[in-house]
Amino acid sequence: MSEANVSRVPGRIVVPIDFSPSSHVAMETAFDLAGKFQAEVLLFHVLSETAEEAKKTAAEKNFALSLAEMESKGLKGATKIAVDDDIAGAILDYVEDAKADLVVISTHGVSGWYPVVFGSIAEKIARLIATPLYLLRTEKPETSVKIPNGRLMEWW
Repeated sequence: MSEANVSRVPGRIVVPIDFSPSSHVAMETAFDLAGKFQAEVLLFHVLSETAEEAKKTAAEKNFALSLAEMESKGLKGATKIAVDDDIAGAILDYVEDAKADLVVISTHGVSGWYPVVFGSIAEKIARLIATPLYLLRTEKPETSVKIPNGRLMEWW
């Protein structure tokens, strides 16, 4: 039997996090899976190269809370913050470097209308990743972008 035909239990689960409600759902799902499979959870956040220090500090605080939650559930895990303007590329590189067995990601993050014009991060990852992917379709976030007549700009 070839290795491709062997069922694999994930030992390392990568969760790209942008600290949106939907990425929190992805993190909780990864925690549930990690508990069932005794897997390690690797939380990963990407900051743009122009991000202020306050955003890095906020990410570190959020990750500290996430690590405490992991510990309270008896899970192993780690966090990493990367600085890169190519978010999808940074995620794909980290998944490969971490030798992940599974990636858990949500479909709607904090990027607002940006995916309409440039394509969503989750979509790019789904198209390019070689690692098994658990894609959570979460509710579309509220947007604050308005067009002049007052209707929400919801194209996606």
